[in-house]
Amino acid sequence: MAQPAEGAGAVVAPAPGARPFWRRLRARRSALVAAVVVALLVLVALAAPLLAAVEGQDPTTYHPDLVDSATGGVPIGSFGGIGAEHWLGVEPLTGRDLFARVVHGARVSLGVALAATLLQVVIGAAVGLAAGLGNRFVDQALSRVTDVVVALPVMVIALGALAVVPVGFPRPVLIAVIIGLVGWSGISKIVRARTLALKSLDHVAAARLSGWSSWQVARRELLPALAAPVITYAVLLFPGNIVVEAALSFLGVGIKPPTPSWGQMLSDADTWYQAAPTCLLIPALLLFVTVLALTVLGEGVRTALDPRAESRLRVGTGGKRKGRERKAGTGPERRVREADHGTGPEPGFDTEPGRTKTGTGPERGAGA
Repeated sequence: MAQPAEGAGAVVAPAPGARPFWRRLRARRSALVAAVVVALLVLVALAAPLLAAVEGQDPTTYHPDLVDSATGGVPIGSFGGIGAEHWLGVEPLTGRDLFARVVHGARVSLGVALAATLLQVVIGAAVGLAAGLGNRFVDQALSRVTDVVVALPVMVIALGALAVVPVGFPRPVLIAVIIGLVGWSGISKIVRARTLALKSLDHVAAARLSGWSSWQVARRELLPALAAPVITYAVLLFPGNIVVEAALSFLGVGIKPPTPSWGQMLSDADTWYQAAPTCLLIPALLLFVTVLALTVLGEGVRTALDPRAESRLRVGTGGKRKGRERKAGTGPERRVREADHGTGPEPGFDTEPGRTKTGTGPERGAGA
C-alpha cells in the first residue's frame, strides 16, 4: 500500500510493534516507578479479602468497645487505635477496622474507575468512527450530540439517576455507568478527527473502493492506527475517573456505607480529622498517590507511543538556543570567523562591530 509522504498531514503511523514501545517506556524511570506503584495498588485491590483475613478483620464489623463514647466516639489509644490487631487503627464512632476498609475501598475505587474508562472508550470510539466514516448528515448529527454530552454536569446526572434507579441497584455499577455515559465525548472527538485524517490515505480509500464495508475498513485499516491515541487518552482519563468517583462519594451521592470507598471514607472522616487524623490522612494519601502515579504513567505511555513528541520538544529547544546564541554573537559562526582570523578580535577594536576603543583605533590616529 502507498504510504503518505512525510509532513503531508497530521497522521502518525502506528508503532511497528510492542518491543519498541516497551524499550522507550523502560527508558523513562519516572514511568517505571509509577508503573510499579500502580501494580502494587492493583495487587492490593485484588488481594483485599486475603489481606483483611491475614489481619483477622473485616470492613463491616463494628467494634464499639474500641471507641470512647464519652468523647463522642473517638478511637481509644494513640494514632486512632493502631495496634497488633488493627494495623491502621479503627474508624471513629463505629470502630470498624481502617486497614480492611482501605484495601476493600481500593477495589471499589479502582474498579469503578476502570469500568467507567472502558465504557467511555467503547462509546467514544464507536461514535467517533461512525461520525468520521458517515456522510455529512451523520457527522453533523453525532457531532452535535457530542457537544451536548460535553456540557452535561456529572453531579446533576448522578442526582437524577439516584432518584429514578431502584434502591437495590448496586451503587458502584450505577456510578460507573453514569461516569461512562457522561465522559465519552473527549475520546469521540479524538477518534473522529483521526478518522477524517486517515480515511483520505491511499490504502484506506482503496479498501473502501474495493467494496469493503465500513466495519471492515474500521477494523482492518483504522483501529490499528487509532489504538495509540485512544490508549493514551484512556490512561490519562483513568485517574480523573477516580477523582470523580471520590468526589461523588464525598458529596454523598456516590458509594454508600457499609460499602467502603476512598471517597466515602473521606466523607465520613470530615468531622473527625482533628480527633482522629489518620482516618482522613490515610485514604487521602492513597488517593493522591494513585492519581499521581496514574498521571505519570499516562504521560510515559503517551511519549512511548509517540516518540516524535519528545524529539519535537528537543528540536524546538535547540532552535531557541541557536537563536539566542546568534543574537548574542556567541554561536558557532562567530567562533569559525575568529578561528580564521586568529585567536579573537582585531587589536584595538571592541567586541561590538562599529565601535573602537578610545585612543587606539585608526580613526583617532587620522583625526590627530
